Amino acid sequence: MSETPPTWEDIAQVGDIERWVVTRLRQLGLLDETTDPSKLSGAALHQYKARREEERRVRKQLRQQGWAAFRQAHLVHLGAGVFHHDTPDQDRYDLPDPETQRELNALPELKDAQALAKALDLSIPRLRWLAFHREVDSGSHYQYWTIPKRDGGTRLISAPKPTLKQAQRWILRQIAERLPVHGAAHGFLPGRSIVSNAAVHAGARVIVKLDIRHFYPTVTWRRVKGLFRKGGYGEQVATVLALLCTEAPRELLQLDGQHYHVASGPRALPQGAPTSPALSNTICLRLDCRLSGLSQKLGFRYTRYADDLTFSWHDAALPPLGRLLRCARLILKAEGFVPHPDKTRILRLGRRQTVTGLVVNAAPTDSSPARVPRAQVRRLRAALHNRLNGKPGNGESLAQLRGWVAFLHMTDPERAQPFLAQLKQLEARGADE
Repeated sequence: MSETPPTWEDIAQVGDIERWVVTRLRQLGLLDETTDPSKLSGAALHQYKARREEERRVRKQLRQQGWAAFRQAHLVHLGAGVFHHDTPDQDRYDLPDPETQRELNALPELKDAQALAKALDLSIPRLRWLAFHREVDSGSHYQYWTIPKRDGGTRLISAPKPTLKQAQRWILRQIAERLPVHGAAHGFLPGRSIVSNAAVHAGARVIVKLDIRHFYPTVTWRRVKGLFRKGGYGEQVATVLALLCTEAPRELLQLDGQHYHVASGPRALPQGAPTSPALSNTICLRLDCRLSGLSQKLGFRYTRYADDLTFSWHDAALPPLGRLLRCARLILKAEGFVPHPDKTRILRLGRRQTVTGLVVNAAPTDSSPARVPRAQVRRLRAALHNRLNGKPGNGESLAQLRGWVAFLHMTDPERAQPFLAQLKQLEARGADE
């Protein structure tokens, strides 16, 4: 039997795979529903058995074609430990009015995996390939490397490869960036930055800084799935979206000359995916609400930049530091986060106070409320001097100097003017990078 393989639409018109198989057997003249083999003998019985054998062979082939067509149109299975079914339905976790919730945030309607695949410009098999969870995999949709942390440890960076990155960027633009965030959040948001985050605390008498331990790994795929469900998406679509936006930390092992990526923990937001910052901001919405409410009640100001929490006290009275720290830690734990035990800082008036790397001590009226530390400005001045005199040091390429000057200009435009002039001199010379 050689013919064009069926599509799932062809099969669905008949009803299901078994009905389609029976229909095709009739069309091929292989389905004998009238002959009684007990009344046959000799050559007639032999011919009947041969026809039945041919029918069984073709039936098996048709079923294989039917299931192949089904897999082309349905995700079927998304890996061990992942609950997924291909029939959209309602359950107790669905919102009473998901359409209104999506419209509130201008989110696209995605009623099933087929609609999501179409929106992402992917086939169903391609979508399954990107979302499928494997505990052990010979390949990966991510590139991994580590960078050093200030405390001496390392931070894992998981950068998605092009196909997955394109899908994540669509999710970022069409969904993640449109979800609500709290006004206290300043990280990775339009119009907000480390400068806006630090400026809130300028001139404080006391600054309290806390850090969330293992911030992204704490935001597991089940929490991300719940976020998409609250956004107005059903079980089926929310599961796939969460899988596309999360990944398990992995160790690279070798066995018999073959390399394997072995999961060493649960799927969570990967540091390096374009969707992670926006999703983490929305995940932290209730945390920010509670910490902001606590701060207002106690008389503090509060902001969050990613995993850095900052509280500041501006009154002349003594601040209730013990109550703040105790309640903030309880709220963090209640919201599923762990405060870092070694990164609580209390910065009092009279010593340098920094927030997200910027100095926020009271400054003259002509200075920016959040400023680059003087030591960094001196290093920039020396680097430009070295470059102008033809003696650049390590880490003083023209590209790096542009970045330093741009950073200074973002925080303090007036202070950056002389450095911009020197940078233009270098660029006019045609200095190499």
